Amino acid sequence: MLLAAFAFAWMNLFAKYLSDFHTLQVVFFRATGTFIFIFPYMLVKKVPVLGKHRFWLGLRGILSFASVALFFYVLQRIPLGSAVALRYTAPIFSVLLAYLFLKEKVKKWQWVALLVSLSGAFVMKGVDLRIDAISFAMILVSAVLVGAVLAIVRYLGDKEHILTIINYFMVVSILGSLVSINHWRFPTQQEWPYILGIGVLGMIGQILMTLAFQKADTATVAPIKYMELVYALLFGFFLFSESYKALPLIGMSLIIAGMLWNVLIKHRGK
Repeated sequence: MLLAAFAFAWMNLFAKYLSDFHTLQVVFFRATGTFIFIFPYMLVKKVPVLGKHRFWLGLRGILSFASVALFFYVLQRIPLGSAVALRYTAPIFSVLLAYLFLKEKVKKWQWVALLVSLSGAFVMKGVDLRIDAISFAMILVSAVLVGAVLAIVRYLGDKEHILTIINYFMVVSILGSLVSINHWRFPTQQEWPYILGIGVLGMIGQILMTLAFQKADTATVAPIKYMELVYALLFGFFLFSESYKALPLIGMSLIIAGMLWNVLIKHRGK
C-alpha cells in the first residue's frame, strides 16, 4: 500500500505537470496507458471482457471517468496537496450511499467520524484562499462520484473479476475523452515521459492497492493509503513551492483523522 500510494502520488504529480493539455486529453493518457497493459493480459488469461453485470460495470466506468476528469481539472487550478486532501472525503459519500442502497449498517460513531472529515474540508475552503468556490465544488462532486464508485464496486464484490471492473473504467475513459479531441495537441519530446508515466503509474498503483486489500484486512491497509497526501504535500512544497499555514493543515488533519477513525470504528472487534 505504501508503494501504491507512492505510485498514485507520482501519477497526480505528472497530471499537474501536463496542465497545458486539455483535461480530457490527460484522462485519455491515463486510461490508454493502463488499457494497453491489462487488456492483452485479460485476453491471454481469458478474463471476461464484458462481464455479467454490464449495467453496473458501465455505470461504474462512467462515474469513474467523470470523477477523474474533474479531479485532473481541479488539480491544474489549486495546490496539489489541497486537491488530494479534499478528494479524500470520498468515503463519506461511499458510506452514505452504501447505507441508503446496500443497506449496510453504520455505527453511530461512524457518522461522527465522517462529519469530522467533512468539517475539515470546509475548514480548508474557508481559510485557504487559493481554493476558489468552483474548484471546491468540483472536487467535492469528484469525491461524491468516487464514493458512488466505491459503493458499486462493493456491490459487485466477487461477482466480477477485478480486471473486468478496471477495464470498463479504462474503455469508458478512452471513449469519453474523445469528445474533446478537437482541442488536443501533439506532445513535445519532453512531455512524453510524463504521459507514459501517468498510465504506467496508475496501473501499478491500482494493482498494488488491490493486492494489499487481498492480503490484509481493510483496517490494517486503508490508513496507509493516506500516505498519498504526505507525498503530495512534499511534492507540492519542493517542486511547486506550495506552502500551507496552520489552519489549512488543521483542515487536512481533520479529514484524515475522521477517515481513520471511521475505519477503526467499523472494524473494531474484528
